[in-house]
Amino acid sequence: MSVEPEPKTGPRPPSPQLGLLATIIFGSRWLQLPLYLGLIVAQCVYIALFLKELWDLSWHALDLTEQQIMMSVLALIDVVMISNLLVMVIVGGYETFVSRLDLQGHPDEPEWLGHVNASVLKIKLAMAIIGISSIALLRTFIEAGNLGSNRAGFTETGVMWQVLIHLTFVVSAIGIAYVDKLSESGMRKRVE
Repeated sequence: MSVEPEPKTGPRPPSPQLGLLATIIFGSRWLQLPLYLGLIVAQCVYIALFLKELWDLSWHALDLTEQQIMMSVLALIDVVMISNLLVMVIVGGYETFVSRLDLQGHPDEPEWLGHVNASVLKIKLAMAIIGISSIALLRTFIEAGNLGSNRAGFTETGVMWQVLIHLTFVVSAIGIAYVDKLSESGMRKRVE
């Protein structure tokens, strides 16, 4: 049985000395810390909401129709997707804008965190928002059979606006990805 030697990590190079103004400006990034901690509290609220929805679904499962169960499950998926969005913003935003988490080699390090930057984070957030919007739109489409009746929770105009808003999210994400691709290819040309 062979034991591989652990990689040696030497002392870090000394940090460059910054002037007072540069230190204050650079240190101001820590003002975002309460914002990320607040998002962690919001994550806890979503956990409570998820457990409430799951309890309601479990408790009333035998009394619900298939469509009602599907709507409840979609509500749970919606909470999970918003929670995933929160994790991306908390972890990715902190890592990008505040301080390194130094997770290299940690078995639970998120795969996407190694190459996260502001541009990647924007695209991931846009995709998550599209996913969340898709779930909301799916819920609307499932209930669309009730349009025109007293049981409908929305109008035809409301459905149209949801579709237009969703399409706006999709077009915006495509635009963000396209602009990112253009800037990336421009950077490559400058390096060559």
